[in-house]
Amino acid sequence: MDNLTHSLIGAALGQAGLKRKTGLAMPALIIAANLPDIDAPCALYGVESLAMRRGITHGPIALVLLPLVLAGLLIAFDRWQARRGTRPEKRLPVHAGWLVALCYIGILTHPFFDWLNSYGIRLLEPFSHRWFYGDALFIVDPWILAMLGAGIWLSRRRERAQKPKASAPARVGAYGVMAYVGVNLAITWDLAPQPISYVEKTVANPVPIAFWKRDRLTRTVENERGSQIVSISGDQGQVSDFGPINMSDPRIAEWSKNDPAAKAFLFWSRMPVAELHDDHITLRDQRFLGSPASGQFTVTLRKPKP
Repeated sequence: MDNLTHSLIGAALGQAGLKRKTGLAMPALIIAANLPDIDAPCALYGVESLAMRRGITHGPIALVLLPLVLAGLLIAFDRWQARRGTRPEKRLPVHAGWLVALCYIGILTHPFFDWLNSYGIRLLEPFSHRWFYGDALFIVDPWILAMLGAGIWLSRRRERAQKPKASAPARVGAYGVMAYVGVNLAITWDLAPQPISYVEKTVANPVPIAFWKRDRLTRTVENERGSQIVSISGDQGQVSDFGPINMSDPRIAEWSKNDPAAKAFLFWSRMPVAELHDDHITLRDQRFLGSPASGQFTVTLRKPKP
């Protein structure tokens, strides 16, 4: 998911009541909810970053160690402020046990929500390079942003007015998001294509805003691809983006041997397709063919110079 969503998830948990467990609880939850994305600077490598993102920093070793590092830094920061006489008077005492626990709670929300979209996440890195996909949520979901944002805002408003049960709106927002996630997982399961003898692979890809719809992507044993918008109402659009996959062309394996960007793309790509030309081959991923960001998931292969 996007980092605004991750931040709001951490903030909603804090506003729902966890921030009263210890000083620096809110920073712990919000930072921890974003912490696995410390691999974001590798985006400077362009397409090559596809083999770097959502890997080691999202795997079990990082999920065990990073919360301890964050908690240690926050405790050190609190003590540093106390020594300088700049520690806020209203801040609760820092309870090391609770601070560590909140760092773990915050960080564990990150891989869960990243798993829910179709981009993919390597949950077992470095022990396994396997990609996992939930196919339930679009990477930026306005409904989740609205529920979390409204819950936090209303909760803080009640808090400032010193009204009872100030945390209730944030809790309702958090419960609403979890119910929404469950509904979307069920929709993906319901709209996922049924196994057919001539279909090699299928994906029920989430679409923006219209959470009740999926872009049903198919790949046949005859090297053809297709895309069809389907809805829980039973409506089905016409099959579009029909064409050849072309990944069996032997030039792809040969030309990508010494191309780091191509190797990274092929490691990451779940549904690669190729556009064949005499002097070059363009690699794309079927999940993002119609996306405005499709250029970020495109590689051009050229025949190696002799």
